[in-house]
Amino acid sequence: MTGLVLDEVGIRLGRRAVVEAVSLAVPPASFLAIVGPNGVGKTSLIRAVAGLVRAQGTIRLGGVDLARLSAPARARRLAYLPQRADVAWALPVRDAVALGRLPHGDPFGRPTLADAEAVARALDQLDLAGFADRPVTELSGGERARVMLARVLATEAEVVLADEPTAALDPAQQLGVLALLRQLAAAGGIVVAVLHDLTLAARFADRVAVMDAGRLVAEGPPDAVLTERLLAEVFRLDCTFIDMDGRRVPVPLGRA
Repeated sequence: MTGLVLDEVGIRLGRRAVVEAVSLAVPPASFLAIVGPNGVGKTSLIRAVAGLVRAQGTIRLGGVDLARLSAPARARRLAYLPQRADVAWALPVRDAVALGRLPHGDPFGRPTLADAEAVARALDQLDLAGFADRPVTELSGGERARVMLARVLATEAEVVLADEPTAALDPAQQLGVLALLRQLAAAGGIVVAVLHDLTLAARFADRVAVMDAGRLVAEGPPDAVLTERLLAEVFRLDCTFIDMDGRRVPVPLGRA
């Protein structure tokens, strides 16, 4: 296995265990959605992979224990988009996106041609080229969310970790962002995203990991994991299912 591998990962916040013994294997060229009710450890788990939370167990990428990497080396290999990411200063959009290139060079040096090309690609991918010279602080919430994702893409890391990447977006933008993440995975990358919309997770992800009470309770292809029984037991949802793009996709009807 040369992808991202979590082996018995556990996380404690103070005396409380928030994630317990999670083991996962995410191969290259795949998009994994992590789903579950609020407060079950999804964000803590993805932050541990990013190196922002101390964790027990082992997390490897391409066979390398990530705990052995320096912070810059880890940041070059994994790019992390947190919940409610934002820029507090009135930076032009182009400069905010260029922050994603910091792991690749001297933070006080001049941008290279590779940096400029990566930033331009990221702006194009998120349809932000027309905003490049505008201050981030003048953008709407949805536009800022796209800027933050563009910053992650500019890193050109082999793994993209995204915590609720569609939360501030309108429906059309949600579809566009998830299609883009799926394209990144199809091109050989690894995408791990925390999602709350089960319909979108089933439609776009290659695999789904379901967490409940800090534990991994199911993992696999969406149509094999998101069953009537699991949706009722874990999410307390009654769902119908529709066929979309060759997939069996749940649509919530109400509480089970």
